[in-house]
Amino acid sequence: MTEYPLTPSQTVGPYLSLGLTWPAGPDVVPPGTPDAIRISGVLFDGAGAVVPDGMIETWQADPDGRFAHPDDPRGAAEPGVPGFLGFGRSTTDAEGRWEIRTVRPGALPAGDGLTEAPHLDVSVFARGLLDRVVTRIYFSDEPANDTDPVLGDVPTERRETLVAQKDGDGDYRLDIHLQGPRETVFFQV
Repeated sequence: MTEYPLTPSQTVGPYLSLGLTWPAGPDVVPPGTPDAIRISGVLFDGAGAVVPDGMIETWQADPDGRFAHPDDPRGAAEPGVPGFLGFGRSTTDAEGRWEIRTVRPGALPAGDGLTEAPHLDVSVFARGLLDRVVTRIYFSDEPANDTDPVLGDVPTERRETLVAQKDGDGDYRLDIHLQGPRETVFFQV
């Protein structure tokens, strides 16, 4: 039997906007949804340069902390917000900017009777990555952040890399740094 060498690995991108489009794009909720918010930021590489061909993908619970998905351990539940998808995908523009339009998620039950603070699960795809990297976005004005078991495991000085700051319009901003001194905390999943 002839043995062939392994196919060389490929990095993710830069063709994310061509091959991984999502029909609703960055809109997790339809335009005009009451209490909709915008979460935005800039994606930076390890040298501090913007990444113009990356993609930010989010997955989240609805405002009641439920998922319309069979993997929800409490059972799938129809979202209380009409048209809520729970999933969004935003490609970065020439300046590395991305944005997701959604509603604020509810808290989630965690093991051992604990509760996770409202957050978005985030996958980041970009050139130079062999696989996606995974992080979370928390909200700066959320009191439950203090007792979130995942955020509590992150060193205090690095937590700010996961917490979106509220701006004057009621929206949130969080820049994502793939490496370097301001590197975002990424999780092994």
